[in-house]
Amino acid sequence: MSPRYPFVSAVHLFLERDGRLLLLRRFQTGYEDGNYSVVAGHLEGNETVVAAAVREAREEVGLDLAPQDVSVVGVMHRLSNDERIDWFVACSRWSGDPRNAEPDHCDELCWADPAALPENVIPYIRRALDNYRAGRWFDTYGFR
Repeated sequence: MSPRYPFVSAVHLFLERDGRLLLLRRFQTGYEDGNYSVVAGHLEGNETVVAAAVREAREEVGLDLAPQDVSVVGVMHRLSNDERIDWFVACSRWSGDPRNAEPDHCDELCWADPAALPENVIPYIRRALDNYRAGRWFDTYGFR
């Protein structure tokens, strides 16, 4: 019997306000620097997807989210440098005003129209947003 494969798992948060989506431009991370993403991070041990989204919103953009306001909207099985399971969640209610709480990893926040995203959105994030807008809950990405 083969050993079980250990997947890296991350959560990506679609923060929506007035029909727009909050984007963060990556900076000095060593991964996709200069490109836009959304609030995101790895799940920590003994942490639910929703709890990770709440934590990442607080850490990256200083927002307080109530767990009941966070909805899982998609899953992506993705091949990058390693194999990953990405969870996508959406939220349109929170306390506080978004701010760059991690200037050592992000050099800009912006609100964007999901139908007219900047060219330099990370490709799998763009695909996940397209899936969300189309109501597709599951996708694979990066496999041949």
